Amino acid sequence: MQLDFTQLSKAEAYRWLASTVTPRPIAWVTTLSEDGQSNLAPFSFFQVISDSPPTLLINTSVREDGSVKDTLRNVRETGELVIHLVSAAQAEAMNATAAWLPHGVSEIEHAGIATVPSERVAPPRVVAAPVAFECQLAEIMPYPAENPSSLLIFARVLLAHIDESVMQDERHVDPAKLDLVGRLGGTQYSYTRDTFSMIRPK
Repeated sequence: MQLDFTQLSKAEAYRWLASTVTPRPIAWVTTLSEDGQSNLAPFSFFQVISDSPPTLLINTSVREDGSVKDTLRNVRETGELVIHLVSAAQAEAMNATAAWLPHGVSEIEHAGIATVPSERVAPPRVVAAPVAFECQLAEIMPYPAENPSSLLIFARVLLAHIDESVMQDERHVDPAKLDLVGRLGGTQYSYTRDTFSMIRPK
């Protein structure tokens, strides 16, 4: 089977990419608007892209009517965000925050998500998240430049919170204890608890 991506619609391209490039980590992102309204939303087009400086990347799509998501709007206004990783125990809560809510309605309040103040940035941190990265906006890049369908958020990590319960020792996280969920295609997700090891050849 071959797919000519130059001939696919945007929806078809998304469906094929999202169902084959898997599993994808999920960024669960808290932001605040300029007037202090909170927002919490999941993104599965997400990855670490640099360790120097430590930087995470989130892809936020432009809607058909040209509008953008509250996450992007808030990050543009304030330059701050907190990116959480989603454990299996939080999968349902994360999914609840993916609901389409009117602008200005807080997913944190709608889904009853417990949060605490962050230390370096204004957006709150999800209490139960096993890992949370307090971040400062580094750059927003429209892509493609000539007719953007996505806006890429480059987020520089300032401070990380890692739950002691997921640590193997003082320098290593235990993947089984971390127990994250990954995004597959359609309505499917996966767990990261089933792992194996390989040593890289010298």
